[in-house]
Amino acid sequence: MSTSSPEAVKKLLENMQTDLRSLSMECKKKFPPVKEAAESGIVKIKTIAARNTDILAALKENSSEVVQPFLMGCGTKEPKITQLCLAAIQRLMSHEVVSEAAAGNIINMLWQLMENGLEELKLLQTVLVLLTTNTVVHDEVLSKAIVLCFRLHFTKDNITNNTAAATVRQVVTVVFERMVAEDERFEGIVEQPPPVQGNTNRRSVSTLRPSAKDAYMLFQDLCQLVNADAPYWLVGMTEMTRTFGLELLESVLNDFPGVFLQHQEFSFLLKERVCPLVIKLFSPNIKFRQGSSSAASPAPVEKPYFPICMRLLRVVSVLIKHFYSLLVTECEIFLSLLVKFLDGEKPQWLRAVAVESVHRLCVQPHLLRSFCQSYDMKQHSTKVFRDIVNALGSFIQSLFIVPNASNAAAVSAPAGGSGSGTQGAAQGGPGAGGVSGALTTQAAFEYRGTWIPLMTVSVQGSAKATYLEMLDKVEPPSIPEGYAMSVAFSALLDLVRGITSMIERELAAEEEAAAQFREAHPDQEWKPQAGAHLVWEEMVSACWCGLLAALSLLLDASTDETATENILKAELTMASLCGRLGLVTPRDAFITAICKASLPPHYALTVLSSNAANLSSKAYSIQGQSVQIISPSSESHQQVVAVGQPLTAQPQGTVVLTAKNIQCMRTLLNLAHCHGAVLGTSWQLVLATLQHLVWILGLKPGVGGALKPGRAVEGPSTVLTTAVMTDLPVISNILSRLFESSQYLDDVSLHHLINALCSLSLEAMEMAYGNNKEPSLFAVAKLLETGLVNMDRIEILWRPLTGHLLEVCQHPNSRMREWGAEALTALIKAGLAYKHDPPLAQNQRLQLLLLNPLKELSNVLQADIRQKQLESVLQILQSQGDCLGPGWPLVLGVIGAIRNDQGESLIRTAFQCLQLVVTDFLPTMPCTCLQIVVDVAGSFGLQNQELNISLTSIGLLWNISDYFFQRGEAITQELEREEEALQKQAQEKGETLNRPFHPAPPFDCLWLCLYAKLGELCVDPRPAVRKSAGQTLFSTIAAHGTLLQQPTWHIVVWKVLFQLLDCVRTSSTTADKEKIESGGGNILIHHSRDTAEKQWAETWVLTLAGVARIFNTRRYLLQQLSDFFEAWEVLLNHIQSAALSKNNEVSLAALKSFQEILQIVTPVKDSDKAGDALAAMGVPPVLIDPLSASGPGRPLVRSDSLVERLTRYNGAEMQAPPPGEESALEDSALWWSAWNTWYRTGTDSTRPPSGPAEKFSFIPSQPFLTALIQIFPALYQHIKANFSMEDLKKLGVILHGAVSVPISSDASPFILPSYTEAVLTSLQEAVLTALDVLQKAICVGPENLQVMYPAIFEQLLLFVEFSCKPPQYGRMETKHVANAKYNQAEWVALNYVPFAERSLEVVVDLYHKTACHKAVINEKVLQNIIKTLRMPLGLKYACPSESTWKLAVSSLLKVLSIGLPVARQHASSGRFDTMWPELANAFEDFLFTKSVPPDNLSIQEFQKNEAVDVEVVQLISTEILPFANFIPKDFVGQIMAMLNKGSIHSQSPSFTEAEIDVRMREEFSKVCFETLLQFSFSNKVSTPQEGYISRMALSVLLKRSQDVLRRYVDDERLSGRCPLPRQQVTEIIFVLKAISTLMDSLKKTQPENVDGNTWAQVIALYPTLVECITCSSSEVSAALKEALGPFKDFMQPPISKVQNGES
Repeated sequence: MSTSSPEAVKKLLENMQTDLRSLSMECKKKFPPVKEAAESGIVKIKTIAARNTDILAALKENSSEVVQPFLMGCGTKEPKITQLCLAAIQRLMSHEVVSEAAAGNIINMLWQLMENGLEELKLLQTVLVLLTTNTVVHDEVLSKAIVLCFRLHFTKDNITNNTAAATVRQVVTVVFERMVAEDERFEGIVEQPPPVQGNTNRRSVSTLRPSAKDAYMLFQDLCQLVNADAPYWLVGMTEMTRTFGLELLESVLNDFPGVFLQHQEFSFLLKERVCPLVIKLFSPNIKFRQGSSSAASPAPVEKPYFPICMRLLRVVSVLIKHFYSLLVTECEIFLSLLVKFLDGEKPQWLRAVAVESVHRLCVQPHLLRSFCQSYDMKQHSTKVFRDIVNALGSFIQSLFIVPNASNAAAVSAPAGGSGSGTQGAAQGGPGAGGVSGALTTQAAFEYRGTWIPLMTVSVQGSAKATYLEMLDKVEPPSIPEGYAMSVAFSALLDLVRGITSMIERELAAEEEAAAQFREAHPDQEWKPQAGAHLVWEEMVSACWCGLLAALSLLLDASTDETATENILKAELTMASLCGRLGLVTPRDAFITAICKASLPPHYALTVLSSNAANLSSKAYSIQGQSVQIISPSSESHQQVVAVGQPLTAQPQGTVVLTAKNIQCMRTLLNLAHCHGAVLGTSWQLVLATLQHLVWILGLKPGVGGALKPGRAVEGPSTVLTTAVMTDLPVISNILSRLFESSQYLDDVSLHHLINALCSLSLEAMEMAYGNNKEPSLFAVAKLLETGLVNMDRIEILWRPLTGHLLEVCQHPNSRMREWGAEALTALIKAGLAYKHDPPLAQNQRLQLLLLNPLKELSNVLQADIRQKQLESVLQILQSQGDCLGPGWPLVLGVIGAIRNDQGESLIRTAFQCLQLVVTDFLPTMPCTCLQIVVDVAGSFGLQNQELNISLTSIGLLWNISDYFFQRGEAITQELEREEEALQKQAQEKGETLNRPFHPAPPFDCLWLCLYAKLGELCVDPRPAVRKSAGQTLFSTIAAHGTLLQQPTWHIVVWKVLFQLLDCVRTSSTTADKEKIESGGGNILIHHSRDTAEKQWAETWVLTLAGVARIFNTRRYLLQQLSDFFEAWEVLLNHIQSAALSKNNEVSLAALKSFQEILQIVTPVKDSDKAGDALAAMGVPPVLIDPLSASGPGRPLVRSDSLVERLTRYNGAEMQAPPPGEESALEDSALWWSAWNTWYRTGTDSTRPPSGPAEKFSFIPSQPFLTALIQIFPALYQHIKANFSMEDLKKLGVILHGAVSVPISSDASPFILPSYTEAVLTSLQEAVLTALDVLQKAICVGPENLQVMYPAIFEQLLLFVEFSCKPPQYGRMETKHVANAKYNQAEWVALNYVPFAERSLEVVVDLYHKTACHKAVINEKVLQNIIKTLRMPLGLKYACPSESTWKLAVSSLLKVLSIGLPVARQHASSGRFDTMWPELANAFEDFLFTKSVPPDNLSIQEFQKNEAVDVEVVQLISTEILPFANFIPKDFVGQIMAMLNKGSIHSQSPSFTEAEIDVRMREEFSKVCFETLLQFSFSNKVSTPQEGYISRMALSVLLKRSQDVLRRYVDDERLSGRCPLPRQQVTEIIFVLKAISTLMDSLKKTQPENVDGNTWAQVIALYPTLVECITCSSSEVSAALKEALGPFKDFMQPPISKVQNGES
């Protein structure tokens, strides 16, 4: 119930009356004045109560009188009375009925009691009640009351002291509370500032209100007292302690900061009084150095005094906390002092309290921020904040470095303190474990043998001090071991926590503001206030070094998981904060620290060491505080959980990982996971470390880049405990999640991550150079993971990512490469498969970007990489082939990037891709890519690793051409649209459109590219490829050529076909003639293909045939080209050069092509014959008929009819060639051009070698020559109109030359089945056919042609001569065919006999038809025939063939039977004059041949031959001699002489006796004799001359007989018994027979016809005959008998006549 309620008032009155009554009762005896006063007081109260309504107010007014009795009572100094009075006074006070005056009286009375030492506790109580219940006590009264309390504090009584102390504290508080209340009352009232007086520095008190004044005076005096000066206001103070004063100061400062901050007067006091005071009191502590002997110093140094020192620190804490803003400079000093107190040289207790004070600061981040702003950020100011942190750091370091901290504490403790340090530690440290550094469960730090336990000192975030609160201790307490460390540790953690959370809150607020601003003003740029950032940055830069140094050390020393966790958390939050503020160096430093802690000690990791070097090179010595970054200690007492291999280039030993390493690793993962966005360049550190850890733990990448615990690939060196084994999947999982979370990073951070991975990977690559050790694939695997999760923004990281992976792909280490390729291809495949927005089909750029690296892979030389690349192309084709669109050129580029130095398997894989493209995707790709497909297919044809692929790719080209053919229209349209667009672009740029075969339309260009590619393949080094390509090229041109436009044909002819022919010709002529050894293994090469030259020959054949076929089948199309004539000439030139090639196969084929372009089909019989011959020589007969070759599996329809041809060609040029003159003229020009070519070819091929026959001179083959000559008849059909004598001569030369060519002995058996068979070779037949064609043409031709007859005769007669005199081919030695040995490379002259004989038959036949032609007569053809026949007739038996002379004779007879009448007819013209002697010679040579019949001639044969001779003589007797008068006399004479000669038996020496009769040619002799005699001895002797001739002949005959007989007789006589030689005997027998024949003839003749002289000669033979009788030979005897018989007719009796006187 309130003191003012009626009941309370009533009660008060009652109580007062009771008190007064009691007082009067007590004082009745001893103190009557008091009794009276009391009684009058009762009356007084009653009156007041009766008179006034407001009783309390009335009481207060009269309070002096009301109180008086009680005061008097107190004055009695009687304890009982005093107590009663004091109680009564207190009751009044409590009802606030005491006036100011009364209060003063009361205080005075209390003072007296105090001085008398009475009722001290009551006094204190009363003062307290008086001051707390109301505010009536002011000024001096107040000060008196306060002094009273102070004095009571210093009594001897402990209770009083303590109560007084408490009272003082309360009173001081009351004074200040009043002031606060007063301020509140006056709040809002604007006061006039007091006029400024003289010295403003010394603020006057007059301006203050009453309560404020009291407070001011009180505070001022407290300062005076602490400073040991006299107080101004608290008069009557007798003594005072500093400790108490400091406590009071502290409590005022702590409880009423507002007073000092609002009132300048008070602020002034702080500045002027408190601070100097504190600084002064600190001085002993500052000067004191522990361990320095006091004796040495000149003035004894005042020792620091714990109570004062501790209280000073408390004051300082308060000052800093509350008045920092007022006392900037002073605080700087205080803080510097604090820092100094942490110094190792200070006493242990001092350091402990200092560190507690520091801890108090550390939990106030805002305060720390102010320090930073006020000091660190100002020029020329101490870097206070930095110093504090550094001091903490060095403090922690010093604890480890000091030999034994607890001993030091013991030393500094006075002797009365605890004993040894360790005991102290044991008493003080809660739960302090063992004495030494043995590993216990207790949390502790251990570093290089120093073991410091860790205690729980305060809850996180609050600085609950222990020693700063020991206000009752006078002696410095002993500090338990580890206490200081624990506080410092907490301080550090709180500092980090506070700063980071404060800054992060502010950052978050700022970001939110920014977001709102952007929403409100999307167009404007948000500008944060720069100030805030600067402060944050400065704070971090000021503290990071010290923090890092301390935390690293603690981390290294920590043996407790929780502590480690806290340290790591601090480092992590700092790193993240630095990252957010963009402070790279500190961020990297913290990260480096965590990284180093994750790795085994002294682990060589360049990234980290270089970073640490940077840090340590910055000297952190600040105001003598040197903060070293201590290198970690190696002898850590940690639980080892893993042993592994370090990731180094050179193999080294093993390294161990402890549980702490793993803990740090998890922090590192956490950092990367949660704060990836701020890591920036330090991703490098993080990832490098993770890479090494992953390596040591033996994690290896699996599919998609996730790391799995690998088998111990590196051998037994990787050992994992079960503890870590359970962690591994977790770690691996976090690692993967870490990279998955990269999808939440912003672009810049993502780039940092990629860059870091790339540079890591580069290091791994460096390391893997030069050895094939397992490389670290961490970076590559993680690049892959990162790429895969960031597909949605793949564009921004694609280039760096793939650029790097491409480098990896080129690495010499196979495992490295393999992964690079794996990653790259996986990314490309994923990129193409990902559902981008917009889809790839609409985003060409992205698609090309994704495919580009695939193309780049082509530049890598390693086969495994290319294999991977091509496999992925195959997969891409299979999965995304339909939607590649603009990516096709790249994909095709990859497929086509094959080189010959790559193995077969690569080429095979690439080819699979191509086959897939050609079979499935041609319709889906843009038509512009078709050309690339052609190129790629071509490049597979040209590769030389795998022949089958080359051949198959040619097949693909055929399929592609088919596709073009089927989809022609669609392709044309698309290409033309494309072309227009390109044209437009080119015009805009002002360039010309640049594409191959430009003027041709685009679709035609596609064909041209195809043809050009096939053309290249046609000159491939491998024969099979050439063959296949050639067939395909010509088949495609044949099958699809109709699609081309006319101008394109021009390009086909000149750029494709002729260019190809040129190349083939060049290659063939320069090809190697070396024999190719049979291919690998058991492949045999046919001898017709066993040199490169022969293989090229086949190609030349195919090519030429193909081109010729095109000229033939497309003649009407090509003839419309403007330069068809030139093309024709070029083609003919090619045919000519091929025909003149030194290769039989080529030359023959060239002629076939020649035939084809003349549209000649080879006669079947000949081609068969030639075919057989060639087949026998090993040349496949296919080559003979070029029309039979055609495209793969497509029979080529050969249609020669114009209609068919034109219907197949559906171009605009569908008009038949115009009839009329022009075309005829043009045609004849073409044919004459062909004739010239034929002539040149013939001349060159049949011209014999000029020099002496060399082995190497080339001799054309028979089939070639045959084909050459066979061409003529057909060619002649086209040119006969203008065929001149000149041309005939040219032809003759060639025919003659061709027939003269010998054949090689190894071919002769095939060309000449056997020597004895008289067969014509096909060549000879062709020659005769050619002449036959000519003569038939002349026959039906106009008159003027007949002049050519003699020339034809001349030619034929030349051939006839071959029968006896084979033609010479240059100076070559040819062997007769019979003597040739087949196995030697010799040249064999042909058997020309059949040919010559056939020619002779032709001559006879022709002469038969033409004997009367003027030209024949004029050109003396008959004479020439006879002249020619003279040779075989003369040789007779010596002829190479017996048939020859027989045919010659019969031919002569036939010709003469026709020719002699003509000759006689024209006898007068003299045309035949020269013929007669020729004829006579012919008879002479034949009838009396010089040649001997062969030994083996049978009798029947001989008789037949004789019959022929007889026939000739009969011809003479019937056709010549009867017409003697038309015949020149000489001729007749010659004939007679001949008959004369024939009438004597010709003999041949080699007859056997049995044959003698037959062999004497008796029949012939008889006929001759008869003819001779018929003409000689006929009665009709027209001239004496004739008779003379026959007489002459007889006498010669007889004379010869006489000589033979004489010689015989002589020889017989000489020989004695020996028989004479056979031939002599034969001769004599012959003579004897002739004599008997003569005798018979003479008998038959009229005697008058015989000259007397003749008789005399006959008779003169007789004696000689008689002499022969003695001969021994029976044969001779028989003949002699015959000869002697006719002489009986001369036996007549003699007629006596005397002549000259004799008898």
